[in-house]
Amino acid sequence: MSRRPLPPAGVPLPRNQGRTSEITSLTNDTIKAVRALHMKKARDQSGTFLAEGLKFIGEALDLGQTPRQLLVGKDARPHPLLDRARAETLAAGGEVIVVTREILEKVSRKDNPQTVLAVFDQTYTALDALDPGRSPCWVALEQVRDPGNLGTIIRTADAAGCGGVILIDYCVDPFSVEAVRATMGSIFAVSVSRATRAEFLAWRARWPGSVVGTRLDAAHDYRAAPYRHPTLILMGNEQAGLTDDLAAACDLTVKIPMRGRADSLNLAIATGIMVYAATDGI
Repeated sequence: MSRRPLPPAGVPLPRNQGRTSEITSLTNDTIKAVRALHMKKARDQSGTFLAEGLKFIGEALDLGQTPRQLLVGKDARPHPLLDRARAETLAAGGEVIVVTREILEKVSRKDNPQTVLAVFDQTYTALDALDPGRSPCWVALEQVRDPGNLGTIIRTADAAGCGGVILIDYCVDPFSVEAVRATMGSIFAVSVSRATRAEFLAWRARWPGSVVGTRLDAAHDYRAAPYRHPTLILMGNEQAGLTDDLAAACDLTVKIPMRGRADSLNLAIATGIMVYAATDGI
């Protein structure tokens, strides 16, 4: 049974033309296109990403985002949230596809897959569209490589009420399956922006609050830093930390003391410590 592949990036499905179908073949064009979303090239070309699980999809619906495609296993149990997901997907012009367990396993790359998967549009916010005054704390990341770290940071930024996360230079894709899983749904709640180093530095020059970065050679303890809101927390690569030019763009660099044998913290944990320090007392 042949179905259309995902539309090109930036081209939404027609409104008021939602449809329901059933697919049982792994060689179906639509299934192959959804499976391909594990690869960055396919995500970039389609402008979409894959999300897993009914709870995750419910987070998206609560924030006004509906799937392009909703894949529902034949053995999915009845649930009010599933009924809502079906109805809102169709109302928005998306497609509800009933699939076999084998297809769910192949698409999710799991032996025990979720019974509901969905394809959503990627959303990035331009730097110039950000409103620094909207939140007391923001996060910027330089060349983050680990998708689990990035997803966890996005989730932490959501939990702490940060305004958004800015990705500088060649960061890992926030819409990779691994990163999206780690966000636990916060990918829909947190503004994500991308920028080259030059674009970020030009934009940072207009930042109205303080920019605080972390460096192992910093003289100031993170707990004693003067966080002037809105505070932009600037964190570097997992291995190398902040580069010199971005460290120079900070109003202040701080360090998190290491009291044991470990000489550093996981990037996501360090970012969480910094975010909550910057918002302490708010």
